[in-house]
Amino acid sequence: MLKHYETVFIATPVLSDVQIKEAVTKYRDLITDNGGEIVHEEDWGLKKLAYPIQKKTTGFYHLFEFKADSSFIAKLETQYRRDEKIIRFLTFALDKHAVAWAEKRRTNRSENKNKEE
Repeated sequence: MLKHYETVFIATPVLSDVQIKEAVTKYRDLITDNGGEIVHEEDWGLKKLAYPIQKKTTGFYHLFEFKADSSFIAKLETQYRRDEKIIRFLTFALDKHAVAWAEKRRTNRSENKNKEE
């Protein structure tokens, strides 16, 4: 049975656009190649950090909402720790209320985008 997860990682700000895309593709492929299913993905771009991490004050944020086997999470987090491009990450399981909230948030975002256009 696949559980619902959300993971956010912060990549170091010294990367080029190409390197950021490569990192995102690497983790997207890691999830799908291990039987996971990407539900939603958001690129939050370059943001200021709440406090300096490794003497850096900004980072590239990226979010994946996905379904995967619970045994996969340890493998994903090991890859994050080994990757020098990733300065922070957080992965957590979503309960049914969090899943409903995430779907509602996505719907609201797409409606707001449509209004702007």
